[in-house]
Amino acid sequence: MLTSKQRSYLRSLANTIPPIFQIGKGGINDNMIKQFNDALEARELVKATVLKNSLTDAREVCEEVSKSTGAEIVQVIGNKFVLYKESKENKVIVLP
Repeated sequence: MLTSKQRSYLRSLANTIPPIFQIGKGGINDNMIKQFNDALEARELVKATVLKNSLTDAREVCEEVSKSTGAEIVQVIGNKFVLYKESKENKVIVLP
């Protein structure tokens, strides 16, 4: 569980990174979850966008991906969300 100070720090880091995933009307599937896991292991901090043609909103998609990957939700704003999961091998981000 992230503290508010850690969440704030991660939000400041996420501000500069571009979204690397787009979720559309196909929604979330097993392949997408695997890609999220791989990206979280490599980067620790991942930003994604939910397209307007998606059947679900960003909050629902974020919670589903978070549950499936074991990642922490950093923020959900509009149609974008940010997830954090500590990497086992490539630890780069040091939380305050």
